[in-house]
Amino acid sequence: MKKTSIFSFLFIGALALAQGIKFEDSNFTTILAKAKKENKLVFIDAYTTWCGPCKLMSKNIFPMQSVGDYYNANFINAKIDMEKGEGIDIAKKYNVKAFPTYLFVDGNGELVHRTLGYVEEKDFIQFAKDAGDPSKRLTALKQKFENGEKDPEFLKNLASLTIYSDSEFAEKVLDRYFSAKTELDREDVQMLLSVIKNTSSPLYKTFQSKKAEITKILPAEKYDGFDKNIKINSIFEKSYNANTKIWNDGYFMTEAQKFLTKDEAEKILKKIKAGRALKDKDLPTYEKLTLELYKDTSALSSEELNSIAWNFFENVSTKSSLEKAITWAQESVKKNENYANTDTLANLYNKTGNKKNAKIWAEKSIELAKKSGEDTTDTEKLLKQL
Repeated sequence: MKKTSIFSFLFIGALALAQGIKFEDSNFTTILAKAKKENKLVFIDAYTTWCGPCKLMSKNIFPMQSVGDYYNANFINAKIDMEKGEGIDIAKKYNVKAFPTYLFVDGNGELVHRTLGYVEEKDFIQFAKDAGDPSKRLTALKQKFENGEKDPEFLKNLASLTIYSDSEFAEKVLDRYFSAKTELDREDVQMLLSVIKNTSSPLYKTFQSKKAEITKILPAEKYDGFDKNIKINSIFEKSYNANTKIWNDGYFMTEAQKFLTKDEAEKILKKIKAGRALKDKDLPTYEKLTLELYKDTSALSSEELNSIAWNFFENVSTKSSLEKAITWAQESVKKNENYANTDTLANLYNKTGNKKNAKIWAEKSIELAKKSGEDTTDTEKLLKQL
């Protein structure tokens, strides 16, 4: 009986190990070579460690046997962090800006298909089948568009596939889509707003001409808010030289004050500069501007407070600034205690050397995360260090 039980256990264990997507444990060059040799495509899960949907895909979808069976049989699978090592260059090469993004490339590294977001089992397998079908790949769909295809569902699908990787092309697709639309639904409005970057976009005219339709779905004040943001972004694009990293403050203030007060324009310019400094890794400037911006945080939401506190945890080392971030995290917790802001508080306490409070809040974060079904891996790692 004991032997039978042991063998049964081993058999079940082997089955468990066989389930789910098998990801290669090697570098991208080796993965491409293997794909070329086996005449397969490479599937890349382009993820980041902070991305919630990425974690849910790893937890819920990738381990499924049906998913593993299809992906393991048809692809060489790679799981690559887009913010570490060779993932940084891969993200640039394939223009990965949203997470998770799923890339399908051939053995030469040429992109043939892509999609993104949290995807349920059936659709995730269908995406893989589409990648394997030359007539359904992104390159083929783009050619079909260039040949004049006007079917609304086709256009909407193509726009969703390209909106984060090739926004200019997606604008062209949606311009054709909206030119034939007489009535808009909520999904239409969401697509329209997600792609307009500036007042030069052809879709900005659609945004203006269809205001009556849009405000049936969105409150008028939200419409006006989006309009303001589009205008601000347009001014920003002409105020900052990304090559020289030089700002034209005068131009920004002159143009912004055509629809904003001077105080509003100054605050927005400072906020944009702080964001750009963080992106450019000019951390002293980011730290200085952020401290100036958030002297008074009483009007900020719990989510906003947690976001700026976490950014300081990740990017700032000045103890006095980190202590200020602790007050932001504490305020975030007071407004809406959850696993995310308690985790931020734990990490900030740890970074400033307060192990006792770090332990208290790490335990609290894990408790809240388990109640809401969130992943606790990172917080548990922190707790083990304390």
